[in-house]
Amino acid sequence: MSSDTRRRKAAKIRHLLETEGESVHENTTHFNEERYDAVEEFDDYEAVRAEARAIKEDAIERLPELVETLRDSVEENGGTLYIADDAADANAYIGDVVDEAGGDTVVKSKSMTTEEIEVNEALEANDVDVWETDLGEFVLQVADEAPSHLVGPSLHRTTDDVADLFNRYFDPDEPFETAEQLTEFARDYLGDRIRAADVGMTGANFVLADSGTITLVTNEGNARKCAVTPDTHIAVTGVEKILPSLSDLGPFIELIARSATGQDISQYVSLFSPPTNSPTLDFEDPEAPAFETDGDRSFHLVLIDNGRLAMREDEQLRETLYCIRCGACANSCANFQHVGGHAFGGETYTGGIATGWETGVNGIESADEFNDLCTGCSRCVTACPVKIDIPWINTVVRDRLNHDHDSSEFDFLVEGLTPDEEPARLDLQKRAFGNFETMAKVGSKTAPVSNWILDSSPIRDGMDRLMGIDQRRELPSFRRESLVDWFAARGGNKVRSTDRTAVLYPDVYTNYVLVERGKAAVNVLESLGVEVIIPDVPGSGRAPLSQGMIDTAESKAKQVTDRLRRYIDAGADIVVIEPSDLAMFRRDYEKLLPARAFDMLSENSYEVLEYVFGLLENGAEADALSNADSRLAYHSHCQQRTLGLDAYTEAVFERLGYDVITSDVECCGMAGSFGYKSEYYELSMDVGSTLGDQFSDATDRTIVASGTSCSEQLTDLLSSDVKHPVEILAPDGR
Repeated sequence: MSSDTRRRKAAKIRHLLETEGESVHENTTHFNEERYDAVEEFDDYEAVRAEARAIKEDAIERLPELVETLRDSVEENGGTLYIADDAADANAYIGDVVDEAGGDTVVKSKSMTTEEIEVNEALEANDVDVWETDLGEFVLQVADEAPSHLVGPSLHRTTDDVADLFNRYFDPDEPFETAEQLTEFARDYLGDRIRAADVGMTGANFVLADSGTITLVTNEGNARKCAVTPDTHIAVTGVEKILPSLSDLGPFIELIARSATGQDISQYVSLFSPPTNSPTLDFEDPEAPAFETDGDRSFHLVLIDNGRLAMREDEQLRETLYCIRCGACANSCANFQHVGGHAFGGETYTGGIATGWETGVNGIESADEFNDLCTGCSRCVTACPVKIDIPWINTVVRDRLNHDHDSSEFDFLVEGLTPDEEPARLDLQKRAFGNFETMAKVGSKTAPVSNWILDSSPIRDGMDRLMGIDQRRELPSFRRESLVDWFAARGGNKVRSTDRTAVLYPDVYTNYVLVERGKAAVNVLESLGVEVIIPDVPGSGRAPLSQGMIDTAESKAKQVTDRLRRYIDAGADIVVIEPSDLAMFRRDYEKLLPARAFDMLSENSYEVLEYVFGLLENGAEADALSNADSRLAYHSHCQQRTLGLDAYTEAVFERLGYDVITSDVECCGMAGSFGYKSEYYELSMDVGSTLGDQFSDATDRTIVASGTSCSEQLTDLLSSDVKHPVEILAPDGR
């Protein structure tokens, strides 16, 4: 990426933060908080998630069979099923149906699939009037904008924005001011269009193969009006929306509204098996019985392929087809919460899952612009009602983008000089951050000269221009004596224990930069009677994986496992200080290692405060630890939270009598290298500002954070020293 591209991207993000950020943040965080409440009150949530996941896996596996079953059902009902290869094919068919119906006007309900195929533009090119009847989509139609969110397409706009827009566009006698006035106007205005329309078009949240039934889940009721009012109904949806039967629908109805907006159930759940029993309404004869039909009603179900069947054959993108379009991945994502879908999205789709959709239906280049906004924290996996591993999809696409370059006969020269497994034309910024371990080794060996050189203005300016490393961030200061060297120099362990031995994993930051927290961890563990070993082990591969350098990360994973295997076989536990490295061992290595190797490492690895908690629960003396610095303000790492480990640190502090306030902010905004990148620096600081605000009044407390990124961000936000929990617990502060 050139420096001009980085500046252009930074300017776009800055503009969106200023113009849309506040509204996006207010609405998405509201949805997310409501989702938390709804899930907490739903006792069977995890069981229903598992059931829904299993149904989707089965449905996608059996998709060809279900398509034929659905075709029979729709035709038996008197409708027509059409499978469109791509957008052009779909729009040609829809255009023919509208033409045969003598249609001059089409009314639509909200449908991202019709956004994907740009059906409005295709119909309007044939002089057909198209009206969006969902309020959010109607606002966008008037504003001539793209949706910024899967569920709330215009949530980037405030009520005042929309009032100004409608006042300019419709020029009412009395200017609109309130949401009620705007809603009442839109309802009446669009009601007239629905009554006069020749064709109604809807999407379909789910389609039941054995009955030909389409399911519409909405909060406004406009979709059912579009479906039953005009004589001709066209339903357009992705081929992946098919479920085998009505008995499979229940879990999705339980999950979709809870995941999207935190409602137990949406306002309208409508099931239609058109055209039977769905008579049109005769507004010229309102006294006519409502459920009689003149037999002229027609129904067309258009199933869109547009790359989906190829995604089904793609082992890495296949999971995307399980998506039920609830938007929970966007609502739970800190970056999305601050900048919204006009930055965190492609041609059609927005949020974390957008990378999979855009790559599958619009091509991988459509995902290139926003793919890096996923920082891999995995909160979206916890939020996803069908457990899609969205960060992994983003990583795979990032890896494919890294390889998406023409090769050269001289590539071998570059590949021979780089310490990774990646292609020669990898973006220099990604290569620099992905090889931080090499930089740290060299920086440590040559410190303090290396720190002085890296901090000099000409070098920082060059790093900014060539690699996009923002000069507003302070670079890590490498320590001449690494943790491994310090441990060897002190003569190794000071405690001989036949009961418990811990291998303290020397992650790259602890080993070469934040050595004091490593020393403190040794002190804490030995004070609790644990024999400690610190072998020389490579980095976990977290840095290259975050840049989409999967081959390099896989190589690191194998090296780490090979080095640690003999200690585990001998009965030692693996204790990890940095939460993101533990997340590699417990979660990401499942994608990189054989199952047996992954199980061995994941089952024997512990976060350091999780380990301390376990020791105290099993009789270790808490008095051996310090409680001198008693007033703390503590922020846990996002990977700790997604692994369910943050409670251990708080429990240990409570047991030792510390006075602790904890942040409820789920992301500090730094996310490893993300906050160092010049194109994302301002977004990183904007995300972090929420955390900074929470701790701004805690100046009389020691600031404590578990992750390196959190510590760096809090240091920048508060201009305060930040400690790791083990540094607080270490006896005599050692």
